[in-house]
Amino acid sequence: MLLKVENLQVSYGAIKAVQGISFEVDEGEIVCIIGANGAGKTSTLRAISRLVPVGPDTKMTFDGKNLLNYPAHKVVRQLGIGHVPEGRRLFGNLTVMENLILATYGRKDKENIQKDFELVFDIFPRLAERKNQKAGTLSGGEQQMLAVGRALVSARRMMLLDEPSMGLAPLLMQEMFESLKKINQEGTTILLVEQNANMALQFAQRGYVLESGKLVLEGPTSELMANPKVKEAYLGG
Repeated sequence: MLLKVENLQVSYGAIKAVQGISFEVDEGEIVCIIGANGAGKTSTLRAISRLVPVGPDTKMTFDGKNLLNYPAHKVVRQLGIGHVPEGRRLFGNLTVMENLILATYGRKDKENIQKDFELVFDIFPRLAERKNQKAGTLSGGEQQMLAVGRALVSARRMMLLDEPSMGLAPLLMQEMFESLKKINQEGTTILLVEQNANMALQFAQRGYVLESGKLVLEGPTSELMANPKVKEAYLGG
């Protein structure tokens, strides 16, 4: 078991965004969390990355280590968990290459960094063509590629993806998910949250369904896609 989350609670003042959910991710898996806006998906990822405080009864372990003992910067540097946030949050005034170099700042295995740059450019050839172009001038699809590439070079063990399809045309969306499969095949475990339930369930092996901060369904994605409630709520009937 790579990631284990038990009784995760996240609150913003009086608002309980995540209400005691528990789930697991095995090494090498692709797991998705689906749900409507406001279901608690983003808060769940931010809790794993230690970007928001969690409730006193929450337990989270990563590769047997207590995740609650690690501040956000050590989650990346020491545990190898990369996070692709919703909205990408690139440094728009820096080039593609400068964004990637900056993401490797905390790494100690300097001898492998160049190999990871080459891997990013192999998976996303358009970034190689634009490596000297400022990130703020890239198309939306290219910016999403860079956000994923930045997470990949900063941490290779596990990648957390927040709405990777947002704002992408259908063809680019398909390309993005094919690229994510390649990243997974290179050994990176993936946990993604996604509003495009159909795409997420086709991409992942297992899934969890969140509603109003609570887990209501879980299981292999093939079973979730066949579930009448999931079909009605998320797959257009």
